[in-house]
Amino acid sequence: MEESFPRGGTRKTHKSEKEKAFQQSFEQDNLFDISTEEESTKRKKIQKEPAKTKKLKVEKRESSKFVREKFEILRVESLCEGMRILGCVKEVNELELVISLPNGLQGCVQVTEICDAYTEKLNEQVAQEEPLQDLVSLPELFSPGMLVRCVVSSLDITKRGKKNVKLSLNPRNVNKVLSAEALKAGMLLTGTVSSLEDHGYLVDIGVSGARAFLPLQKAQEYIQQKNKGAKLKVGQYLNCLIEEVKGSGGVVSLSVGYSEVSAAIATEEQNWTLNSLLPGLVVKAQVQKVTTFGLTLKFLSFFTGLVDFMHLDPKKARTYFSNQPVRACVLCVHPRTRAVRLSLRAVFLQPGRPLTRLSCQQLGAVLDDVPVQGFFGSAGATFRLTDGALAYARLSHLSNSKKVFKPETFKPGNTHKCRIIDYSQMDELALLSLRTSVIEAQFLSYHDIKPGALVKGKVMTIKPYGMLVKVGKQIRGLVPPMHLADILMKNPEKKYHVGDEVKCRVLLCDPEARKLMMTLKKTLVESKLPAITCYADAKPGLQTHGFILRVKDYGCIVKFYNDVQGLVPRHELSAEYIPDPESVFYTGQVVKVAVLNCEPSKERMLLSFKLSSDPKKECAGHSQKKKKAINAGQLVDVKVLEKTKDGLQVAVLPHNVPGFLPTPHLKPALVSAVEGGKDPKSFSEIHPGMLLTGFVKNIKDYGVFVQFPSGLSGLAPKAIMSDKFVTSTSDHFVEGQTVVAKVTNVDEEKQRMLLSLRLSDCTPGDLATTSLLLLSQCLEERQGVRSLMSNRDSVLIQTLAEMTPGMVLDLEVQEVLGDGSVLFSEGPVPGLVLRASKYHRAGQEVESGQKKKVVILNVDMLKLEVHVSLCHDLVNRKAKKLKKGSEHQAIVQHLEESFALASLVETGQLAAFSLTSHLNDTFRFDSEKLQVGQGVSLTLQTTEPGVTGLLLAVEGPAAKRTMRQTRKDSETVDEDEEVDPALVLGTVRKHTLSIGDVVTGTVKSIKPTHVVVTLEDGIIGCIHASHILDDVPVGTSPTAKLKVGKKVTARVIGGRDMKTFKFLPISHPRFIRTIPELSVRPRELEKDGHTALNTHSVSPLEKIKQYQAGQTVTCFLKKYNVVKKWLEVDIAPDIRGRIPLLLTSLSFKVLKHPDKKFRIGQALKATVVGPDSSKAFLCLSLIGPHKLEKGEVAMGRVVKVLPKEGLTVSFPFGKIGRVSIFHVSDSYSETPLENFTPQKIVRCYVLSTAGPVLTLSLRSSRTNPETKSKITDPEINSIQDIEEGQLLRGYVKSVQPSGVLLGLGPSVTGLAQYPHVSQYSLSKNAPYDRYLPEGKLLTAKVLSLNRQENLVELSIPTDDTGKPDVFSASLGLPLPKQEGRETEAEERDHKGEEEKEERKNQKQKEKRIGKGQEGAQLPSKGKKEPRKPQAKKLGKRPRLESGSEQESGNKRQRRAAPSEEDDSGVEVYYREGEEEVEETGVRLQEKQTRPAEAPRLQLSSGFVWDVELDTLTPALPPHGESSDSEEDEKPEQATQKKKSKKERELEKQKAEKELSRIEEALMDPGRQPESADDFDRLVLSSPNSSILWLQYMAFHLQATEIEKARAVAERALKTISFREEQEKLNVWVALLNLENMYGSQGSLTKVFERAVQYNEPLKVFLHLADIYTKSEKFQEAGELYNRMLKRFRQEKAVWIKYGTFLLRRGQAGASHRMMQRALECLPKKEHVDVIAKFAQLEFQLGDVERAKAIFENTLSTYPKRTDVWSVYIDMIIKRGSQKEVRDIFERVIHLSLAPKRMKFFFKRYLDYEKQHGTEKDVQAVKAKALEYVEAKSSMWED
Repeated sequence: MEESFPRGGTRKTHKSEKEKAFQQSFEQDNLFDISTEEESTKRKKIQKEPAKTKKLKVEKRESSKFVREKFEILRVESLCEGMRILGCVKEVNELELVISLPNGLQGCVQVTEICDAYTEKLNEQVAQEEPLQDLVSLPELFSPGMLVRCVVSSLDITKRGKKNVKLSLNPRNVNKVLSAEALKAGMLLTGTVSSLEDHGYLVDIGVSGARAFLPLQKAQEYIQQKNKGAKLKVGQYLNCLIEEVKGSGGVVSLSVGYSEVSAAIATEEQNWTLNSLLPGLVVKAQVQKVTTFGLTLKFLSFFTGLVDFMHLDPKKARTYFSNQPVRACVLCVHPRTRAVRLSLRAVFLQPGRPLTRLSCQQLGAVLDDVPVQGFFGSAGATFRLTDGALAYARLSHLSNSKKVFKPETFKPGNTHKCRIIDYSQMDELALLSLRTSVIEAQFLSYHDIKPGALVKGKVMTIKPYGMLVKVGKQIRGLVPPMHLADILMKNPEKKYHVGDEVKCRVLLCDPEARKLMMTLKKTLVESKLPAITCYADAKPGLQTHGFILRVKDYGCIVKFYNDVQGLVPRHELSAEYIPDPESVFYTGQVVKVAVLNCEPSKERMLLSFKLSSDPKKECAGHSQKKKKAINAGQLVDVKVLEKTKDGLQVAVLPHNVPGFLPTPHLKPALVSAVEGGKDPKSFSEIHPGMLLTGFVKNIKDYGVFVQFPSGLSGLAPKAIMSDKFVTSTSDHFVEGQTVVAKVTNVDEEKQRMLLSLRLSDCTPGDLATTSLLLLSQCLEERQGVRSLMSNRDSVLIQTLAEMTPGMVLDLEVQEVLGDGSVLFSEGPVPGLVLRASKYHRAGQEVESGQKKKVVILNVDMLKLEVHVSLCHDLVNRKAKKLKKGSEHQAIVQHLEESFALASLVETGQLAAFSLTSHLNDTFRFDSEKLQVGQGVSLTLQTTEPGVTGLLLAVEGPAAKRTMRQTRKDSETVDEDEEVDPALVLGTVRKHTLSIGDVVTGTVKSIKPTHVVVTLEDGIIGCIHASHILDDVPVGTSPTAKLKVGKKVTARVIGGRDMKTFKFLPISHPRFIRTIPELSVRPRELEKDGHTALNTHSVSPLEKIKQYQAGQTVTCFLKKYNVVKKWLEVDIAPDIRGRIPLLLTSLSFKVLKHPDKKFRIGQALKATVVGPDSSKAFLCLSLIGPHKLEKGEVAMGRVVKVLPKEGLTVSFPFGKIGRVSIFHVSDSYSETPLENFTPQKIVRCYVLSTAGPVLTLSLRSSRTNPETKSKITDPEINSIQDIEEGQLLRGYVKSVQPSGVLLGLGPSVTGLAQYPHVSQYSLSKNAPYDRYLPEGKLLTAKVLSLNRQENLVELSIPTDDTGKPDVFSASLGLPLPKQEGRETEAEERDHKGEEEKEERKNQKQKEKRIGKGQEGAQLPSKGKKEPRKPQAKKLGKRPRLESGSEQESGNKRQRRAAPSEEDDSGVEVYYREGEEEVEETGVRLQEKQTRPAEAPRLQLSSGFVWDVELDTLTPALPPHGESSDSEEDEKPEQATQKKKSKKERELEKQKAEKELSRIEEALMDPGRQPESADDFDRLVLSSPNSSILWLQYMAFHLQATEIEKARAVAERALKTISFREEQEKLNVWVALLNLENMYGSQGSLTKVFERAVQYNEPLKVFLHLADIYTKSEKFQEAGELYNRMLKRFRQEKAVWIKYGTFLLRRGQAGASHRMMQRALECLPKKEHVDVIAKFAQLEFQLGDVERAKAIFENTLSTYPKRTDVWSVYIDMIIKRGSQKEVRDIFERVIHLSLAPKRMKFFFKRYLDYEKQHGTEKDVQAVKAKALEYVEAKSSMWED
């Protein structure tokens, strides 16, 4: 047996020393009092037997050494995994138990090592995310002093090299040495309650195959005595006695009775073995041997064990002798050596009894001259304390380090200075330390630290949640962010560094939770006032320091130490009333308070900020004495003594009487009112109509109380407070505000008056004058502050005082902040903050260190901050003489509370204007508030900037304001790289890699543009898409070649710094902290050395210069920037490029949806266009070199539409081109620019590059010559392109005295002299301008050409062109007089000769031009002028003909507008006689070719039914009708007489047919309305149909008549019944759409505000958000969604819509955060729906894998939500593989759901297999369904 004990000890000791050591070590126990006697007898024997040889002495010494080693006490090194040991609970925490082990050792038990049942409950609680009722915490299950049987589960080594002992109480581990067969009655085991049953408890005893049951009656005694009557809980630890064993140990009955358990003894009958022996068993034993270091015992007949000196019974220590019978408790059993250690201490001999002595009174005491009792070479030493008690110090605590440890100094009797650091409950020993650091430590444990104490510590680390400070060896405390300084610090790392020594004050210390909170607030740390650490300390009148925890409407909550807090009520915040405490006080503010009252029992305390030494109260006392000297209402001079928050402490001169001037009375307006005698002293002086100046005293829901300087006050009711609608009174006025009030009513008896504060009542003079006065006052005040500041000593304040708005400075950029604003370096003045906002950065790319010219906008003297602008127009302002009173357009650059700064558009000079035009004018609706960047109209009041540096101005009417252009915002969109989170994690690791090293690693994750690899030692590396393959096929994604988990060999080609995203050279000190950039290209791996990508040391700009324009490169798409409209690509890891959208394709389809054509990570072949000078980017093109030379076709974007002139088109890189109105299309139209809007993409042909602006053409004959489109209107670029007699179309340029100028081409103009304009003769003041407006399209015939002088003479009348006359017949204009009857014969002769020639020419022209010009050529009169209603009686036929002709032309024009190219129809010239038959045939042919145009409304509203058929001769006038159809009646009759009878009959039949056709058309229910009259008829019949109203609006919009469309919408809103909510909403939405497309931001806002009032607000908000999104106004949409989240945070639709919007914009991260916010705000019942919806969106628009993860997570929590399962299945079917679909169906059909639901899923599975699977798959599903039905039916039968 002895060999199996572990050996210890290293030092050889003389026998006498050993005996002495032993003797001293047990004086406490009185065990070895006899040792001196024994020693003397031994000495005598030695003297008597001197013959003994030296050999015997050596043997004796060796045996002594062996005994000492055998009895060596336990060390951590002696423990091993699986060792069973008895321990005592020392501390109980929420998540672990600290266990005291024998010989001063210590271990811990994790919460998951109690028992299996308890761990299951914990897991259930975690999954459910709610506390379980039947799960109790560790402090309720365990209490200090409990003895527990443990198993060593692991021995971890901590970072500092210490061993950490982890234990397990789980019966499965402790009792696993037992088997069910080995269980016997009478055995004492430990177990834990696993569940509560009806008649008792199931107890887990950890023996496999055995079920242990504790009957209720057997547990009753224990429950009453030990458990205070409460039922046993799951996980409760019990000492159980086996009462009965049944079925070979299968069922075991237990008892926990205290008397039975405490008397239990392990006997031989129970068949214990050394393998199964458990700690805590009490055995009967026999002393086998008594040695100087302990005893050996024999027990259970065969076994031997050790008792070390610490575990002898102190009372019986001196009486032990061989063969003495004793009772002993097993302490531990070593699993390998089978060594058993026992204890003879009485406390262990009664199982189930807890230890009572748990601590030492002198804990923490430093003791001098403590004598050594004994020394144990490998474990430690024992000492004798002054009270005789024994103490023990571990070896590691005997010296400061192993190097300086001297064993010889620990001879028994030597004294040392030490400190009691702990107490071992198992040994009832104090534990000591001799280390200097421990002895000198301020605190040893958390128990030593008291709240309010000052402590010193070292900064360990700074985290977002606060700063960790090391206070002692095992003690660390947290300083929360709020407590790092007196004010809140943004960058604490700049002030505090790791290792700094800091002095803190303890706020709170909780030793049980090991929680220590401290403060570094200087005022609290250095405070000499008494600290309040408990409510009992707070005596009334006590003054102390605290800090504000919360600011509420009712006051401030102030916190002190140890969680003590009190309330400062609102009336105790200050002597003056404070309306809004939140604006005065802030959380974390250190305050000095006085205790008013304290109730410790209720933990309540009332405090005050009004301290007893308050100067105001003193003032009040003094003023009593000298009151007689000063009268109320008297004007006095005062000297300011002190400034406070509420006003000024003053001394009234000349006698220096103390007084107080409250803040509301510091107003010049009040003083002037008193000076001017406008301050009535009593109600008798006041009468209605008076205007009085006062200040707002109080604000109530029903109105505002205004007080006047004399003390009188009145009420302004809510109704007459403002001209605007008042929702909340507090929005309109603030307490203390100066106002002008008009008295409306006075009640002298009740001393009351009613006032009006309306601007309309209180503005006697000109608002502009008042506005200027307010501005001047404000600027004078600021100038006063400036002059005061300039006298200060501080350089910073003096510098600020010298700065004025408008000054231009040269500054150096310090940094660009995350919000896009720029900070400039302070230069020679420390603390100077110069900042340019994101708007004032003006879209410029700036970098740290760059020099920039800026202009000062405003100097904030309170915040000591200067606002500057980088805007080019402001920095380079023009000097120009300005006139006083002149009106200028300006742009708002800066807003202050009462005034704004704007820059004049034409000069860039800064002008100030007041935001208020009156003292009462302070409220603005959101839509009325000015914004930076908005345009305003200003009237200048000064022409030179004064001392303020600003011009003074007054704002013009609000109607002249223009909305801010959002261009600058979009320009400065943050272009920072999106960082892969996988890379950020790796930044912590250092590495020793250098460029050129070959490394191996495993693929961790794959992104489209790069692959993240884990190298050895956990270093994270990155492989760019360009470094995977040698030759990348275009269109592929190289990263797809690698798979997660794959091993790769790569070469290091660089290192990227994660802070700057730049590649660092290897010589850079931070290179070891970079992310290694790797290459797996086969070509790179072949190379030797590190030539792979050594260019990383060059700057990016230099790298880009190596690329030549025209060079082809392979690049990889990184993302599509929606705002900037370009593709961002990577050519290499360190070289980035941009492809403007217009250079990606020549196809409109691709440009409309680039995301469909290009996918992220895809390889693209691009041509280098050139470097982008502003940033290190290469500009690339996917459509070849972008040269824009003559003859090139390119895509451009419309910038500006110039009415009647053409278009301005922009190209990438700033090139601009112009498109003439003649080059917009191959076929001219009346409204050629109708379909063009800014930002529209167009395909352009470069005609000329001469000059700074390109000349372009959009004609499809130029841009798409291969289509061979028909050219209706040929290009006329010079007079050479024109032939005499040619018919041409052109646009009216102007009406001159000589005739009408007609533009025929960009540089060719023709003149039609007045005789050649119309067949009618007009007077000199004829209305040519009105009927021939600029831009009108006309057809003309070339009469003559003068090529030398570039003159073209034209003729427009019908005779020459065959087109209707430019003047309508309905105007009743006279024909030329000489051309009456006389010319008719001439005309016919003339026609006879010319007609044949002309028809011949015309036919040739028709063939050339093709079909369908008439629609485009007919001038549309309807759009240009209101047609007069035609006469009811049809006496004059021509008017009707003309009207219908016009109408017909009009309709045709409108139809033709969308695409001129495919108009059908042939030009026909109407003559007389036989020609009519031919014409009819052609018309019929036309009808067949275009059936869609058949039902046309041919007559205007002037039609009368009682007309003779013969008077309607040509009811549908042919378009080429000559002017003889417009003669007077007499010539008509003459003409008719000449016609034959047959001809007249034919005409009559034809007219009759035409009439019936018109009637049918009008009757046709499917006929489309084609005029305003038609629509009016329709909306009269169906007034509630929103569709009709919307069509009516669209009809007007086609004609670009915006105002008429608006009017129709307003009519609709008035007409539609209020019950038809949806119909009305449809109209509102249409109106919003209209304002968004054609209106201004202001008009849109007004319509929106009205719509919200009249409809359900949420619907209107959602519709407007959709409108913004569709029109690509993403910023406005985002802002609107944020408004909706504040207003409708309980509506899940809003969250889902916003999530969809963000995902569509590619902002996946923001969408994920949105889901988290939604779940925080919405009620729990909505969570599942919202999560499912977001997952659906992820499937459709985002990351499919993330979507699956969300669904899986939701379904694991809610497995029975069939709706979620159904959606998940739909999504997987759409986007997953067949295997995934089948897997999910398999999971669903194995759920335990209701049969009805299961049937639904089986049916879906079957349908899926029928569609996608084989017959075999279908049969398999049917078989599974059958199996399910059978299983269910058999279950029901059971």
